Amino acid sequence: MFNAKNKTDNAGPAPAGNGTTLISAGTVLKGDIKSNGDLRIDGTIYGNISSNAKIIIGANGVVEGDITGNQADIVGKVSGDIRAKEILQLRGESVVTGNLYAGKLQVEPSATFNGQCHMGANVVEMNSNEQQAAAR
Repeated sequence: MFNAKNKTDNAGPAPAGNGTTLISAGTVLKGDIKSNGDLRIDGTIYGNISSNAKIIIGANGVVEGDITGNQADIVGKVSGDIRAKEILQLRGESVVTGNLYAGKLQVEPSATFNGQCHMGANVVEMNSNEQQAAAR
């Protein structure tokens, strides 16, 4: 009535965007993470991570589970398989124990990797289709 403006209590869904989600150092998460945007993990994750964008595991980041994304940049520790459709980078003092599936792979001399490596865009696509079929 007096200076009444159209107010709404419902904030509604967050706008679609490609903002980066950060799991900061000291944070421990148990469960799977799915995202459409970039992810940066500096904490500890016990579960699988999936994103349609880039996944970064920082120097303090620890992941015990599989990682699937368009791109992955690993500087921390990962125990599990990593699937990167475009490029996978193992940088710095990263330690990866698990199989790698990547369109392209870049490994710095100081990185440690224990597992099998499968390269090429077809390898990543085929494995994604196999996972979907297995989930049915």
